[in-house]
Amino acid sequence: MASLPSVLAFIGMGLMCGGAGAASAIGLGISGQSVIGMMKKKPDLFGTGLVLSALPASQGLYGFVAFIMYNGAITTIGAEGLSVFHGSVALASGIMVAASCLASAILQGKICATGMAAMADGHNVFGQAMILTVSSELYAILSLVASIIMLSFMK
Repeated sequence: MASLPSVLAFIGMGLMCGGAGAASAIGLGISGQSVIGMMKKKPDLFGTGLVLSALPASQGLYGFVAFIMYNGAITTIGAEGLSVFHGSVALASGIMVAASCLASAILQGKICATGMAAMADGHNVFGQAMILTVSSELYAILSLVASIIMLSFMK
């Protein structure tokens, strides 16, 4: 039977990877639909749209990186050595990464979609759309950094 600390830690790790991955999938869906809409008006912009539409994929990578780091920490400690505090740190980190990546990826997908709609209407806004899209990602990056800092509590 699994201990409470292990259960908490594994739920947190599941949220890191699964939550952030789901977030990326949603953001990619939003931006991908916009590429198709843009191509109806300007099929020659597919490559540009593809670049913008791929940006929400990064949040899933952040969650996966956090998952790998926490997996390493938990493996080092060993399931028997985990305390409720350790499990809670992993759970809190998982909630933080999943929530931040979810908001960031969805909003990033919407910013991409708006940029592509503007490009479909003939506006040259690729650079501005790229800057605004990347700026929304900052908070997903900060959640990954915070989860890495929280690893120091796993010792």
